[in-house]
Amino acid sequence: MVLELKVPHDTSWDALQGLWPIFLSYVFSFLMLGIYWGNHHHLLHTIKNVNGGIMWANLHLLFWLSLMPFATAWVGENQFGINPVFVYALLANFCGIAYYILLLAIKKANPDNEALQEVLRKQTKKGMLSNVINTLAIPAAFIHPALTGALIIFIYIIWLIPDRNIEKAIKS
Repeated sequence: MVLELKVPHDTSWDALQGLWPIFLSYVFSFLMLGIYWGNHHHLLHTIKNVNGGIMWANLHLLFWLSLMPFATAWVGENQFGINPVFVYALLANFCGIAYYILLLAIKKANPDNEALQEVLRKQTKKGMLSNVINTLAIPAAFIHPALTGALIIFIYIIWLIPDRNIEKAIKS
């Protein structure tokens, strides 16, 4: 993820104070992309069959994730303003939906692996919950941007540690 943190031309601590929204938005997005990467990596190690549906679903996810640096920069540059936070939440929602579609494509392409199917059923439930929360986070930006942030952070917490059941399914 590329985000420009401009170096202040002043050596005082006050000069850094104006950068906190940019840095904070970067931290949120870096965490988000890291969580997606970890879960995606974990998930793709579970599959034996890859087809066009999985490839297109994966590309779909990558497209939405590639837009996050734009939303991140807009949020940071505008100090968590309502419209930038709304767009950030909207893109986060599209990323969640795309990951959910990828889960469904993997389930469909690997019907004979029952251990994997059980893990994917659990992942699908977690994905559905995340998508509901992400959808609520979008209009929450108009109530207060911090509410949107809290909802998105809650989703990060849900997905922070990749599912250990996936590792068990791989070893079975």
